[in-house]
Amino acid sequence: MFDTLTEADLTASRALRHTLHRAPELSGQEGTTAKLIAARMRALGAEVVTGLGGTGVAAIFGDGADGLMIRCELDALPIEETGTPDWQSQVPGVAHLCGHDGHMAILDAVAQRLAQAAPKTRVILLFQPAEETGAGAAAVLADPRFAALGARMAISLHNMPGLPLGAVGLRAGPMNCASRGLKITLTGRTAHASAPETGLSPGTALAALIPALSQLSRDVPTEDPTFRLATVTHARLGEPTFGVAPGTAELRVTLRSLLDDQMAALEAEARALIADAAGPLSVGITVHEAFGHCVNHPEAVALLEHSVAGMARTEQGLPMRASEDFGRYGAVLPSAMFLLGSGESCLPLHAPDYDFPDQLIAVGAQIFLRAVDQWARDLRPQA
Repeated sequence: MFDTLTEADLTASRALRHTLHRAPELSGQEGTTAKLIAARMRALGAEVVTGLGGTGVAAIFGDGADGLMIRCELDALPIEETGTPDWQSQVPGVAHLCGHDGHMAILDAVAQRLAQAAPKTRVILLFQPAEETGAGAAAVLADPRFAALGARMAISLHNMPGLPLGAVGLRAGPMNCASRGLKITLTGRTAHASAPETGLSPGTALAALIPALSQLSRDVPTEDPTFRLATVTHARLGEPTFGVAPGTAELRVTLRSLLDDQMAALEAEARALIADAAGPLSVGITVHEAFGHCVNHPEAVALLEHSVAGMARTEQGLPMRASEDFGRYGAVLPSAMFLLGSGESCLPLHAPDYDFPDQLIAVGAQIFLRAVDQWARDLRPQA
């Protein structure tokens, strides 16, 4: 079995996490992080591919044509850290507040064991860029070198505050919602504040759209196929002055649906509301951070079920409302993600004082190592 981790292994992986936490990098800008990871993987004897989809790193252990890919993320968030661990972010306005530093540390622990006991199969550890913006997985898949990695199945995890520490959330079917952001610009005409009637203010349209878009949401459980959510995330009207009646406005809304095929209808309804509210105003709409749904394939779930046998289980938080670009791999190979509980008292993801629990490094690594063992023995596809 590969799942015996030594204290020396874990000490090294914890130290790596703390180093990564101190020096976070935003989506698409993870050059230094990628260099550190690539050097670490080479030192462990992996075949390393760099620059995948921009800054992605693949570390390959073992031989064979049918590889098991285990994916984590390189990027951090544009949030100022307010927590005060000894490894606090040293980059103003940027911090690892989603646990990607911990996910990388888990794969580092996996890599250490694979280096010490060569796997009887091909294992690809993928350190993916730009998960937070939804651009990273698509860029990796579009890279012509991805096919040469030989991945035949993909698995991943996400730590989840609010779930019991170390508990596993796993099932086949929808795992993460589809989402996309709409940036709406409304343009009229400025006027002197003493004569607003001579201009064309977007204020009334903006005020109407905030509740109207929110009302597109349906108060049903996330697993209901009709689930959808519209969240207004930003609004701006004119400039911060007293003498000018506004001529422009900007509104941002995030749309979510359980599955991709429901997103088109939700977006169409949102666009119709926007056009109706805008009236004579000029309207611009652009789409940002579009995530497809993430659906766990039964074959990949079966592999993971062997790996988590005997562990505490939970259905809480399934499927996740939060989106994950890991779902894009499911379009080309069987894939599955599971949740790993970060503790019921753990601060929520993206909170300014969140910090990944180091205790999960061993738990996550052992699950992945058991998956490697099972892949080699029983569930490896036949060529």
